[in-house]
Amino acid sequence: MSQYSFKAKVWKYKGKAGWYFATLPKTLSKKIRSIHGSSEEGWGRLPTTASILQSKWKTAIWYDTKSQAYLLPIKAIIRKKEKIEDGNTLTIKLAFETLTKERRLGTWLVNNK
Repeated sequence: MSQYSFKAKVWKYKGKAGWYFATLPKTLSKKIRSIHGSSEEGWGRLPTTASILQSKWKTAIWYDTKSQAYLLPIKAIIRKKEKIEDGNTLTIKLAFETLTKERRLGTWLVNNK
């Protein structure tokens, strides 16, 4: 399992839904994409386990081509539990399953039909 830790500021999307996100640093996004990019699903979605303060949950980060970085959506239940607001700077941990050579090949074959 690969694990990464970083600090990021929480921001609220200005659209109707009002989702909250944390943008991963570009250098970390580049590293994660080079190591785990073969596990990306549609629209640059990469499954992960996130940890903020006392909360840990299964989620996904999404690659944003505009910012050239991954975005971590932060669920309302996590924000409420941890009292997270727009503008807070948080330490966030992400854990990724390490793929076996066979699974990487299977993922590549499925994605390149």
